[in-house]
Amino acid sequence: MSLRRFPAYLAIGLLVASCGHALPEMPEFDGSAWRKDPYGCTSRRAALLPSFTKYREQLYGARISDVDALLGHPDEEELSEQSEKIYIYYTATGPQCVKGHPRAAGGRVVLRFGATGTITEAQFPVSTVAP
Repeated sequence: MSLRRFPAYLAIGLLVASCGHALPEMPEFDGSAWRKDPYGCTSRRAALLPSFTKYREQLYGARISDVDALLGHPDEEELSEQSEKIYIYYTATGPQCVKGHPRAAGGRVVLRFGATGTITEAQFPVSTVAP
């Protein structure tokens, strides 16, 4: 990289880093308890879902780094061909709790991040989504 192009690369980097917004304050949601329940095997996450679901609409556009800080490393992570990233957090005891952590279909929060690293879709278990 030449020094003449450095300002252009710096500007692009700053533009991409500034995309998205911080997560909202969630006073009744206990992120620490969420992080202490990997794969949802102790069902702590299930108890936290009602308070987390209240902020569903405000999650859109939030940065991946803020989600990592709040929820911790996802139980599963997928990458798509379009530079999208998908985080999966299990919310209830299930097949994923046995040795080897096989995939499970039910009881999970799925967060999809676009190419800019911000949430574009948030899926919650059907029983926790308010009408």
